Amino acid sequence: QERLAGARRVAVLTGAGISKPSGIPTFRDAAGLWKDFDLEEYATPGAYARNPQKVWEWYAWRYQNVMQAQPNRAHALLAALEKRVGEGFLLVTQNVDGLHRRAGSSQLVELHGNLARGRCEGCGQRFSLPDPAEFVPPPYCPGCGGRGRPDVVWFGEMLPLGAFEQAEQAFVQAEVALVIGTSAEVEPAASLGRLARLSGAYLIEINPDPTPLSSWADCILRMGAVEGMEALMAGLN
Repeated sequence: QERLAGARRVAVLTGAGISKPSGIPTFRDAAGLWKDFDLEEYATPGAYARNPQKVWEWYAWRYQNVMQAQPNRAHALLAALEKRVGEGFLLVTQNVDGLHRRAGSSQLVELHGNLARGRCEGCGQRFSLPDPAEFVPPPYCPGCGGRGRPDVVWFGEMLPLGAFEQAEQAFVQAEVALVIGTSAEVEPAASLGRLARLSGAYLIEINPDPTPLSSWADCILRMGAVEGMEALMAGLN
């Protein structure tokens, strides 16, 4: 708490674990998102090329689910931490559910995209999807009229241009780095915590389970995202 209270440069990385209390399943646990779905059929460029309608219907279902979910206390506390720290704060998320922005976070990098957007296959324009109740996939670009694909990063694809570079810079410059609810196994995001620690940051991990990052951390809170953020923020008011 003392380290965080005085820090003017804070970088945060979140994974699926922060959205689990909002009812969004993680990828790796027993009830995870991929338990009943083959990622090769839904989350690769090849899958989309073979059957774009099948892929879109699955993403439309996910989009509807995340829009029914609400940000939880951990999302809200990170938005409050951003206001406290100011310009030296950056939140980097691997999640595509949009809950951080809905909770009030604005200094935000969504490494893997956002389920609530489409991206034109022709001109590349990103655009918001209609309300889930009215959305019939596929969407079409408001600019050129071309078909849109989900604006998410599929397995085997590059991250959005400049996204990781912005994240990397924030973690290199951070006084405190906070990693919450991520397995620390998906690269390149998994490297951010280690990079911060090697650059001199005080590294905090919030995760109920050990991860490959745990041996690097200065402080480990073995609890869920909500409980961990509440414990971390309790003395900062």
